[in-house]
Amino acid sequence: MSVFDPRIDKHLIADQGEVVIDEVRKHWAATVGATLELLAGIMVLLISLFVPPQAWWVPAVLGGAIVAHAGWRILEQRMDRFVITNMRVFRVHGILSQRIATMPLARILDISVHKPVIGRMFGYGHFVFESAAQAQGLREIRFVGDPDDRGLTIQRVIQQAGLRGFIAQQPGGAPELSRHPPERAAEPAPVVRPMTPPLPTVPASVAASRGTGASGGWEWLADAQRREERRLEELRGGTAEADGAFDPDRTTTAPIDLQR
Repeated sequence: MSVFDPRIDKHLIADQGEVVIDEVRKHWAATVGATLELLAGIMVLLISLFVPPQAWWVPAVLGGAIVAHAGWRILEQRMDRFVITNMRVFRVHGILSQRIATMPLARILDISVHKPVIGRMFGYGHFVFESAAQAQGLREIRFVGDPDDRGLTIQRVIQQAGLRGFIAQQPGGAPELSRHPPERAAEPAPVVRPMTPPLPTVPASVAASRGTGASGGWEWLADAQRREERRLEELRGGTAEADGAFDPDRTTTAPIDLQR
């Protein structure tokens, strides 16, 4: 392992199942300025070979300082890592003093990808994260190689993490498939309503004789009862009583003496 390796594995929450989805290094375009500075420092060092002996140390010290500063910048860019895991995104940077900025996936509201003209030519861009927190420890990630694919990777991880979080928030956790069909709820008992007796209907013969419809009220019953009384009187040898007002409660209970 290199001395200047940021050692990403020690920053993972291994007991919670956190794994690295993608580890993003700085694009080589991030070191162009430092590389040019390094070349300039080397040229200043070479000038010390052509100056008088009394002043050689001036370009030597100046060139050495420029070279050291350029080397520090290059090393700083190489140790700057942006890491995407299944739980969060974080950035590790720094050489002597290391700094870590973390943002959970649940707090990421939006990701903006800025690709300048030169970035579109050489394949890099800059990420800008919009978070739900007011004080954002991780906002802008510059010089990200292949920004389109890495942006899609972050979106997929966010969607998967959101689905897992939704299932975990359910009261019973993830639903388990049962081998037995679910029991049907007991159906309510049918309501028994009292049956209403149908209205009496006039027999067809009586209705035809009276010239009324099928529903004549109680008149047909009164006629039938008067005819029955006349026939009983004839059988007894008496005379039928005059037709009077019909009394529905009047019934004949006298025994009938039939001739043998």
